[in-house]
Amino acid sequence: MLNHNPISRRAVFRVGGASLLGMSFPQLLAAAESAKAKHRATAKSVIFLHQWGGPGQHETFDPKPDAPDNVRGWYKATKTKLPGVVFGERIPKLAAMADKLCVVRCMQHAMKNHNSAGYYSLTGVAPATDDQRLRDSLDLFPAYGSIVDKLAPAPKGAATFVAYPHVIADGSITPGQHASFLGKAHSPLFVNQDPNRSDFKLPELTLPDNLSAERLGSRTDILKLIDEQSDLLETSLVAQGLDESYQKAVAMLTSPRFKQAFDLSKESKKTRDAYGRTTYGQGCLLARRAVEAGAKFVNVYFSRAIGGKGQGWDYHGFRGEDVPARLDELLPMTDQTLPALITDLEERGMLDSTLVVWVGEFGRTPRISSNGGRDHWPQCYSAVLAGGGAKKGFVYGASDKIGAYATTGQARPEDLAATMFEALGIDPETEIRDKLNRPLPIARGKPLRELFA
Repeated sequence: MLNHNPISRRAVFRVGGASLLGMSFPQLLAAAESAKAKHRATAKSVIFLHQWGGPGQHETFDPKPDAPDNVRGWYKATKTKLPGVVFGERIPKLAAMADKLCVVRCMQHAMKNHNSAGYYSLTGVAPATDDQRLRDSLDLFPAYGSIVDKLAPAPKGAATFVAYPHVIADGSITPGQHASFLGKAHSPLFVNQDPNRSDFKLPELTLPDNLSAERLGSRTDILKLIDEQSDLLETSLVAQGLDESYQKAVAMLTSPRFKQAFDLSKESKKTRDAYGRTTYGQGCLLARRAVEAGAKFVNVYFSRAIGGKGQGWDYHGFRGEDVPARLDELLPMTDQTLPALITDLEERGMLDSTLVVWVGEFGRTPRISSNGGRDHWPQCYSAVLAGGGAKKGFVYGASDKIGAYATTGQARPEDLAATMFEALGIDPETEIRDKLNRPLPIARGKPLRELFA
């Protein structure tokens, strides 16, 4: 695949400095090509499955079956095809396909609050302080997909960045879900509707009978149309960005191919059932369809809230909450939907070009708390990658005997950010400019090249 971006300014300076030390012009070109080769894409798109609330490593991809009861938790472990590697007891389908997964067991950072850790996980940039009151602001960093839209946009007629079906929040809206200082033109096509509903469809412009897409050529006409159909503003952030990029937005909103991607009725009952008839399950199916239609970065939010019945992964055990009952909902859903997505992509010949990333904002404490659940734990947690050039049947990093700290490897959100950008052929050292015109690298970490063949 072709690289979409020029060599970073820092890379040019490094090569230029070498030439001053006596490197010939042919050697300079060879060095430049070598730097460029580092950023050749292994994937055309990324499906980012954000597990809001923080799934526990012990219950999923890093169980400790030989640890004491208050560490081991409520479940046993399941063997995988990988020697010495076990997954949690309640995810047997994922264990059966471990030879297709790349598991990271050493994710780590220092943010213990959902909003600050959530922002970190959605942007790869740590906030200045670990503050649960962190508020959304144009001073904060853009979402991954917005950066992709800025630097390597999808072809005309497709949305580069798609996000749904929730605006995640813990009290206040969690930052990192839109384009921030890059401008609304790079915010996602955000669909705040449940893809599991029978009437689900893409919010779209309905053109009057006497106005074709070809005639919809002026900004005035478009804004008038939006004003007449103001309900669109409530469901699509692209519509809110029409002032800045109306031609791109209208091309996408009136594209038959892209609109059809959101028509899940085109899928067979067998396929829809395989993903699971849940908001999250159908959302993952929609992600596959969006990628097929040309989207390059898709955010699927597991839930709107961090915890509670039918919500996210936060299982402290407060207020007499039955933690095993909660997990008996969350884990089987994960064990149905993630394997279905990976299998579907593989059967359609799309897995090699689509990088699937499953991760939350942090993990859970190694020991069960006095409240009967597990508390927040960013010091060591798990992420899973599949497809898009990631190694198959590979485990990166290791945690100690109770799953508290990494003993091997280090992977931070900024490293995962750099990894995703590089997989898409975007140099992680590329710079964007904030509201004050200051140059900022799109990733503050290093690509985890050990994860790729």
